[in-house]
Amino acid sequence: MIHEYQLRVLPDVAANEQRLKEYLAGEKGLDLRAITATRILKRSIDARQRTIFVNLNVRIYLNEQPADDAYTRTLYNKVYDRPQVVVVGAGPGGLFAALRLIELGLRPVIVERGKDVHTRKKDLAQISRTHTVNPESNYSFGEGGAGAYSDGKLYTRSKKRGSIEKILNVFCQHGASTAILADAHPHIGTDKLPRVIENMRNTIIECGGEVHFETRMDALLIEGDEVKGIETNTGKTLLGPVILATGHSARDVYRWLAAHNVEIETKDIAVGVRLEHPSELIDRIQYHSRNGRGKCLPAAEYSFVAQVDGQGVYSFCMCPGGFVVPAASDAEQIVVNGMSPSNRGSRWSNAGMVVAVNKELLAATPDNPYNPLSMMLFQEQLERDSWLQGNRRQTAPAQRMVDFVNRKLSYDLPDSSYAPGLLSSPLHFWMPSFITDRLRQAFQQFGRSSHGFLTNEAVLIGVETRTSAPVRIIRDKETLQHIRLKGLFPCGEGAGYAGGIVSAAIDGERCAEAVLPCIS
Repeated sequence: MIHEYQLRVLPDVAANEQRLKEYLAGEKGLDLRAITATRILKRSIDARQRTIFVNLNVRIYLNEQPADDAYTRTLYNKVYDRPQVVVVGAGPGGLFAALRLIELGLRPVIVERGKDVHTRKKDLAQISRTHTVNPESNYSFGEGGAGAYSDGKLYTRSKKRGSIEKILNVFCQHGASTAILADAHPHIGTDKLPRVIENMRNTIIECGGEVHFETRMDALLIEGDEVKGIETNTGKTLLGPVILATGHSARDVYRWLAAHNVEIETKDIAVGVRLEHPSELIDRIQYHSRNGRGKCLPAAEYSFVAQVDGQGVYSFCMCPGGFVVPAASDAEQIVVNGMSPSNRGSRWSNAGMVVAVNKELLAATPDNPYNPLSMMLFQEQLERDSWLQGNRRQTAPAQRMVDFVNRKLSYDLPDSSYAPGLLSSPLHFWMPSFITDRLRQAFQQFGRSSHGFLTNEAVLIGVETRTSAPVRIIRDKETLQHIRLKGLFPCGEGAGYAGGIVSAAIDGERCAEAVLPCIS
């Protein structure tokens, strides 16, 4: 017999199956000996009050064992002789587009400018060790895209675009923990996600698809009003409809599109810093306890948002128990991002703290006249300024939080997870005032609402600029094809239609489905 219950329990009960069985037996009048197994279907933490509770949707099995159906499998058939579709980019948009193409009986051919997910790690290590950025293999470019080594968070608000459950189940089918199906804020972790990505690639190849690494798309093949394929830096020409899923940092692609009159438009972004606290401090604040999270709770998360002078200021990509990483994709840039391993066990917690920047706000700066690439040019200038402040290395400019609010230079800096190192810098002075002034006011608001958050134990690290793509490649809402070019399907975060791993994956599936009617 199977029953399901909605429960509100203390953390030590939620963390121990035997304690949970005992609780169920006592609260529901069940025979403890008859409870053979439990399965957590949904789990979330309620930390709004001093007493922390865990909300559970739990399935219990009485005198029977659960079937081996922890996740739903997708059937992938062989497509060796099927029509070919070119997929540019092996991030979540491209990978899920390729898997969905196989489901639909089409043969994906993926080109990825970077390296495979494991070889790529060597280039990431060099950024910290020698301050050398490989422009084709870094935190943005390579198998898995920007998400592969920047946390693997799977939370999304894109609930109407497609099936989030389908995406999570595909991750589980390729090796992710089934805990992601239950958690309110699912997370795979940077230490686990690369193997999952590799397994996805193996599925694509085993079914008859192709994956070409270190192969950059240099041009679209356009005949009249139709895209026929792509040309690559290796000399290969690949023919077929093109799903363009390059990610938010492929600035050479944006420049090519603009130069060849392929319709694009500037898109609003958000810009700011990475804010890093000791994780124990965030645990104490969020869990309302001097003892922090204890043994039964995960590293605490937070979310802040404010309106300052007509612009949103908010936390972004919060990484509890994580690390700040150097995410530049070319020389003479400093870009920072955050990531967490699966255990979220580091001594630090960080989040992007960013200000919404729209076309109107940018137009107020005389050095950035409007054009479709104006937001990208703004990003580039800020990243170069950060590199100059960092002594022309990947040493990031940084400032203690209270010093920033008070417009004071920090004469020393706290320990940080940022491996290339920090250099004290007056962020309040050289970053654009329409960003720093709003950050200062927002930090004061956050400090009033969350006592202890505004502290000089925290450090601001510059700059966070890659929150989303600065360009949108314009497509038809119904067919998902480019508004003028048939056979071109702008996809995912790089095209301006997604904002994270899951939403990009959903858009990849949608683009794959949109290709099918175009195959003759």
